[in-house]
Amino acid sequence: MSPGVAIVGCGLIGRKRAAALAGGRLVACADLVPARAEALVRSVRVAGTEVPALRTEVPALRTGTEVPVLRTEVPALPIPTVRSAGTSVPATLRIPAPPPGIPVAVPRWQDAVSHPGVDVVIVATTNDALAEVTRGALEAGKHVLVEKPAARNLAELASLGELARAKGLRVRVGFNHRYHPALLEAREIVDSGALGPLMFIRGRYGHGGRVGYDREWRANPALSGGGELVDQGVHLIDLSRWFLGAFSSVEGFAATYFWDMPVDDNAFLTLRTSGGQCAFLHVSCTEWKNLFSFEIYGRDGKLAIDGLGGSYGVERLAWYRMLPEMGPPETTIREFPRGDQSWALEFAAFMEDIREGRDPDPGLDAARAALEIVETIYRRSGYAS
Repeated sequence: MSPGVAIVGCGLIGRKRAAALAGGRLVACADLVPARAEALVRSVRVAGTEVPALRTEVPALRTGTEVPVLRTEVPALPIPTVRSAGTSVPATLRIPAPPPGIPVAVPRWQDAVSHPGVDVVIVATTNDALAEVTRGALEAGKHVLVEKPAARNLAELASLGELARAKGLRVRVGFNHRYHPALLEAREIVDSGALGPLMFIRGRYGHGGRVGYDREWRANPALSGGGELVDQGVHLIDLSRWFLGAFSSVEGFAATYFWDMPVDDNAFLTLRTSGGQCAFLHVSCTEWKNLFSFEIYGRDGKLAIDGLGGSYGVERLAWYRMLPEMGPPETTIREFPRGDQSWALEFAAFMEDIREGRDPDPGLDAARAALEIVETIYRRSGYAS
């Protein structure tokens, strides 16, 4: 039987994860807003029969902002093959068993992670609960996929890796951008040596927010741990580290230019490896047109990845090969107009991690490396960690 999965946190990311359980089956889910967990359960296809989706209005998780009417339709996905390159409830409450094959919504995250049919827990909560739920799942003997950044700060990550090793469990951190097709292909090109020695990376990532963005949970450091840098910034840091390796020098700053909030809305970073390779990164939630741009420069060519699909535009990979005579490069452009499969590919890789007993990459070490850089920039920029 395929591994049983619990999802803790049934908002946007939790719903994306439920739609991408490549090789897994949803057994239980929990959310601070019970209607969200119930909606997710009712939207899942069970044994080939679609359970009608629940249409409901729900308040935002841990915020006072309004959330549009939620209707989730979760499609069945094929199982891809991937090769990796990381209200109070009484404590004695008994959850009645649902009919076989039908997932259940439970009132507390503790009930989800301790469910006897669960092998893997996906943690998709606000940042303040990521480490707490991960620890609880590990203590319950479950493998964990925790969304980035995995914690608000380094202190919350402490000892999670040691606990996982002591229990013989795997923890993968949800840096799903590594599994976008343009970035997977870029990784293959770099590994082939066709770009020559890598010199530097230039990355930009941003969105424009929305009315009331500065009153949502990401603007509250007690819930988020920071602003744009700890949100989208950790993706760029992780991707840069994936291609260039560890960074020994960290420079830059974070600032709040537009939004009325105590966290950053822009951050500018210059990261250098011990060999002198550089990543110049900018993340922003004052990017009025959503943007993703990641350029990898080698001595023999350049790769430019633009777009992530949806509001970020069609995902595209441009490969510019330098010619011996220099001048205009030989150019190949590929577009990837299909829907975002990164969630399914990432989960399939995690299933393979578990089967083969290997350490996930990205795992807690990748989260720690990203948060070390985030904390350095926040400390220098005057933001409390």
